[in-house]
Amino acid sequence: MEYRLQSDGSLKTQGEIRQLNSNVSFPRVWNADVCASLNIDPVLESPRPEASGAYKQVIRNGAVQSGGNWVQAWTETDMFADTTIDGVTTTKAEYEAAFQAGLDADAAKFSRSKRNDLLKETDFYALTDVTLSAEMTTYRQTLRDITTHSNFPHLEDADWPTKP
Repeated sequence: MEYRLQSDGSLKTQGEIRQLNSNVSFPRVWNADVCASLNIDPVLESPRPEASGAYKQVIRNGAVQSGGNWVQAWTETDMFADTTIDGVTTTKAEYEAAFQAGLDADAAKFSRSKRNDLLKETDFYALTDVTLSAEMTTYRQTLRDITTHSNFPHLEDADWPTKP
């Protein structure tokens, strides 16, 4: 639980409020009377909004008054910005490209792992003493070719072949 000091608007945890008032004996439950005597307002949790874009992030930004209560405030910011270090400028677009490359690499790793697991499930059909059906041959070849799919590496369930 978080509280807002009425004196300066700063946010404190219950433990920090106790430290600021070390000579006070506190009840187990802090009701409106306790808050009034300490000149604090409880800050209610509010749902964290979704970011509006791929390279945006939502971070806590204090508290705002809403409907007579203090609630958590949220701010959306860009994940990246242009930087210059030792005379070398890296643009926001370069950071975004590198971040996306990492996401793509992770998605590709996951897709390949899933593909390998699906192939292992059907390996016994490809043994020398078993005749592989045409449907199973096509299924296994489609799994091997999944990396050439137009949505790779960000495959959806519908992109995967159906096991015969």
